[in-house]
Amino acid sequence: MKEKTDILFGFHSVYEALKAEKRNFYKIFISKKRSRQRTDKIETLARKRNIQLEAVDPEFLDRMTNFSKHQGMVAKTSFFPVKKASEVVALVQKKKESCFILILESIEDPHNLGALIRTALCAGVDYILIPKDRSATPSSTISRSSAGAMEHADIYTITNTASILRSLKKNGVWISGLDADGDRSLFDAELTGNIALVIGGEHKGIRPVVKKECDFLLSIPNMGKVNSLNASVAGGIAMYEALRQRT
Repeated sequence: MKEKTDILFGFHSVYEALKAEKRNFYKIFISKKRSRQRTDKIETLARKRNIQLEAVDPEFLDRMTNFSKHQGMVAKTSFFPVKKASEVVALVQKKKESCFILILESIEDPHNLGALIRTALCAGVDYILIPKDRSATPSSTISRSSAGAMEHADIYTITNTASILRSLKKNGVWISGLDADGDRSLFDAELTGNIALVIGGEHKGIRPVVKKECDFLLSIPNMGKVNSLNASVAGGIAMYEALRQRT
C-alpha cells in the first residue's frame, strides 16, 4: 500500500525535519527566487539523504500549499510519526532517572500546541502526551508554529487520559494539574522526581474526569486585572519552574 504523504512547508519546518530524520522525504521543491544562504543548507542535508530537489516558480508553491506562507520551501514527506501513550508507562518502568511528562489536555489552537511543544523541548520534558480526540494533533501547521521544533519531539497519543494517569500513578509518577482555581501555588509545589504536568485546554481547562486523577492542582499567582493566562504562556511558566527545581 502506498504511504500517504504530508506537505511540509517553511524553511524551519523543512530544515528541522531533515535534521531530525523522523520523516521519509520524497521530494523537496524550492522556489527559483529563494536566497542561496538557506537554500544551500537544505540542499546539503537533502543530498546526504539522496532526496530529490526541484526548483519551481513561486506560484507553483502557492498552489501546492493553498497560498500559505511557505517561504519558498515545500517538502512532500510522510506524516509525522506518533506513538501510543501506553508505551510511556513501559518507559517509565525502565527509566533509571526521574522523568518529566507533559500532558496537553484538549489544546485546540495549533499555535498554542506548537509553542508548548517547543517550550517542552527547551525545558527538558521527556515525553509529550496529546489526546487523540478533542485536540489539535501533530501537523505541518503545528510544525511551522513551533519553528520546526515539533520535528524533534517524541509525541504520544492518548485514547483515555484518566486511564493513562492512573497507570502512571501506579508506577510512581505524581500528577500535577495546572488550574486557575488550584489550591496550591505553582511556586510552592514540589516538581522534582517523577512528575506529570497536565495543562488544560484554552476554553474549559482540564476536564473534571481528568482533574479527579490529579494529585495536586496548581495555580499561577496573578497580580493583575486579567484573571487568566494564555495556555501556552501558563504552560511555559510551569515547565520552567519545574526545570528550575530539577536542575
